[in-house]
Amino acid sequence: MTDAGERDDEKSHEESTATVDRTEIDGETQSPDELTDTGELFHPLGEDVQTDFREMLEDTEYDADLGMEMARDAMRLTKGELSEEEFYDRYHDDVVEEFGEDERPMAERIEEARENGTLDDALSRFGTDDESRRDVIKKMGAGAGAFGLTAWGASSGDEREPTVGAVQDDDEENGATGDDTQWGMVLDLETCDGCLACVVACNDEHNWDEGANWMYILAYDDGTVESPDAEEYDDTRDFNYLIRPCQHCTDAPCEKVCPTTARHTRENGGLVLTDYDVCIGCRYCQVACPYGVNYFQWGEPDVEAPSEELEEDMMYDERGRWVSGRGPRGVMEKCIFDPARQDGQMGEEMVGTTACEDACPPGAIQFGDMNDPESPPQQYIENVPLARALEHDPDDEELQEAIAIVEGEEEAADEDDDDDDGMTEEEAIRLLRGEYGDNDSSFKLLEEFGTNPNVIYLGNEPGPDAEQVPGPVAYDDVGQVDDRMDVTDERTVGGLDL
Repeated sequence: MTDAGERDDEKSHEESTATVDRTEIDGETQSPDELTDTGELFHPLGEDVQTDFREMLEDTEYDADLGMEMARDAMRLTKGELSEEEFYDRYHDDVVEEFGEDERPMAERIEEARENGTLDDALSRFGTDDESRRDVIKKMGAGAGAFGLTAWGASSGDEREPTVGAVQDDDEENGATGDDTQWGMVLDLETCDGCLACVVACNDEHNWDEGANWMYILAYDDGTVESPDAEEYDDTRDFNYLIRPCQHCTDAPCEKVCPTTARHTRENGGLVLTDYDVCIGCRYCQVACPYGVNYFQWGEPDVEAPSEELEEDMMYDERGRWVSGRGPRGVMEKCIFDPARQDGQMGEEMVGTTACEDACPPGAIQFGDMNDPESPPQQYIENVPLARALEHDPDDEELQEAIAIVEGEEEAADEDDDDDDGMTEEEAIRLLRGEYGDNDSSFKLLEEFGTNPNVIYLGNEPGPDAEQVPGPVAYDDVGQVDDRMDVTDERTVGGLDL
């Protein structure tokens, strides 16, 4: 734990001289100070979290107003309310003044297009109205505790069709052809049992500090279906759970505010990563993330020599960039979907796997290529009752017969049945659905923000009044903590379980 003196050494706390252009909100022009005074709420995690984020930025040497305004507009950009060109122009001068450079992902592309005179020409092919132009430029950029879980829950009366397809858009404008690998997850909230094995496995493999949970399991009540008391329950699946890794968004707001290219989307696999060698710790990405999955490494890691604890193959990806494992002092960290595995550095048999998935006893975590219909997550979505049955591997002979029939192995199931009186395929499907349920609910978190997350959830979506409650397995029981305040200080987002 760092004390106040050490924190002062970490950041100079000098008054920033950068300014943000006056911004038009709802037809009225307001300065950043006026926006602060009016308390404009833009962050989905709520007013208290947004206030804590501002205080957090004010404790750094970087411009807090600039960080807050860029985060707000990065979310407006992904929602389609602001074009990429407008976002770039609005903050370019201020970013250069504050950081000496503007290395945001859209910078080189927009400047090159302008030099070549191709931007307006390209837009004219798609129509000249403002909405069309904004939509086209936007596509160019694609490449609990004390607070409720309302940000992640469905709005009252919100009815959406389940999301079952590949996550990336089949769109040449954003570089996604549908043929490229896009790593992602399907998380089955109906089968999660809150054992926290995924949290422990992630920590074991990546060595993050206590409380900086790259993987999180939240038990919750939402006022509709109550979770039982943590000390009195019949079955761990009586609880409501939300599994919370990084969403590895296709259109990530956190990337759009990074001035140095430290936070970036890797072309191979679509992973959203942080280059520890490039990160300057401005923490803008932490504010711009709608999901609250980023952590700042305040002090030196708990161990004396973290780089000696991890092999270089676990630290550096195939490009030679330090993006994996716990970072050094002063950088941002988060869930990374295990580049060392995906790049084959842990063996070809580990490609397409993650530590959390391997450790999950009920198979609630399914990781793989979201653009491959034969990948584990897409196969899981294709037939949820069958997928759950295969993960459970029941001893019951009737269920095993039903599995074989639904898998298309009727002959194997009936080869000893001379009377041909075995169950029909319809009966087999009905039996599996009765035993394991069906895919009657699937969703992505904060779909309205347009980030296009590469994580799909199956099961109960937290309602608008959801709040975290104690789960069946306490974090202390497995050597972890579920409140970063237990191991750090008030600088960590007010002690909330983010």
